Amino acid sequence: MLRLSALTLAALAATSSVAIAQTTTPTTGTTTTTMPATAAALPNPQVGGAEMIATKTIVENASAAPNLSTLVTALKAAGLVETLSGTGPFTVFAPENEAFTRLAPGTLDTLLKPENKAVLAKVLTYHVVPGKVTLAQLKEQMKAGGGTATLTTVEGSPLKVTEEGLAIALTDVSGNKSYVAVPDVNQSNGVVHVVNGVVVPKLS
Repeated sequence: MLRLSALTLAALAATSSVAIAQTTTPTTGTTTTTMPATAAALPNPQVGGAEMIATKTIVENASAAPNLSTLVTALKAAGLVETLSGTGPFTVFAPENEAFTRLAPGTLDTLLKPENKAVLAKVLTYHVVPGKVTLAQLKEQMKAGGGTATLTTVEGSPLKVTEEGLAIALTDVSGNKSYVAVPDVNQSNGVVHVVNGVVVPKLS
């Protein structure tokens, strides 16, 4: 059952306006720097100091990146490791560790409890889009959509993508935003865009 306490649901839905303010301008004071499109397509980019190998799967590469360890823990708790190790292809907007700290205190611990496995899976699959969608393709979709691309996630809810200067913003169904920090990290079964916030679908 998709059931969390009212307090936790409210915290997830809010994802905190303070957190959004922290991520809107990736300048000094944050550990994440939004990269321009010209820096996008490196053959083996570094994520968290670890080289990402294009012949490895999403899970294999994420497991090697120190700044994606919380995501990997969550994928294991949600039972999604096998799925994201499969053929795909998938596009994953992968929240770095710091992104999870911007959730309300205690939210992540609550989501990682076995009884909340289904809710955690909904949150994580809201960060996954079927097929391989590169930064260039996102830009094309935004142009065709008058400045906004609307992606249908594996979870089923829409995720909006817009361009704010050089930054690529994801906006969830509640209006909260996350920003792409490292785009176009190619995988054997898709592509990963590392993001600095957690987006949340409707949970009830």
